[in-house]
Amino acid sequence: MSTHPVGAGFFDQSVILLLESDTDGAVGIALNKPSQMPVSQVLPDWEAQLNPPQVLFAGGPVLPNGALCLAKVLDPGEDPLGWRRITGDIGVLHLDTPVELAVGAFSDVRVFAGYSGWEAGQLEREIRQGAWLRTTPREEEIFGADTDDLWRRVLRRMGSQAALLSAYTANPELN
Repeated sequence: MSTHPVGAGFFDQSVILLLESDTDGAVGIALNKPSQMPVSQVLPDWEAQLNPPQVLFAGGPVLPNGALCLAKVLDPGEDPLGWRRITGDIGVLHLDTPVELAVGAFSDVRVFAGYSGWEAGQLEREIRQGAWLRTTPREEEIFGADTDDLWRRVLRRMGSQAALLSAYTANPELN
């Protein structure tokens, strides 16, 4: 969770799902940045598999012309071809996987253009500096159709000081 309501560019009010974090750095995707680009224009075969809204989501500023797919497997005991588990029954689905193999294997699917990346130690430093808050995501926060106020909803769910941040408004007279 970005603690930046404004002024941080792409990361303003971003809700980031970390996909990997190790000694080499961290990779994540923004869950609340839908674009206006219908997936049908770039990946028409995948459109029917996607959760609404069926648009590309901006995953982050790194490789914005690349696509990454997040998917929830229907059977938590299965690891379908082309899918790599991230947490629980949610993972990354390789978009080179034939769509026919994905049909019926996943309950939720979303496609992201680009990703968010941090070099070794960078994210940890930013967390210590107060730029990010950590929480465990809920499934509806990852695949839900209503992304407009996701940042505020997650902050409120977190409670305490985070909930206070959710009341931020761009109009300084109202803060």
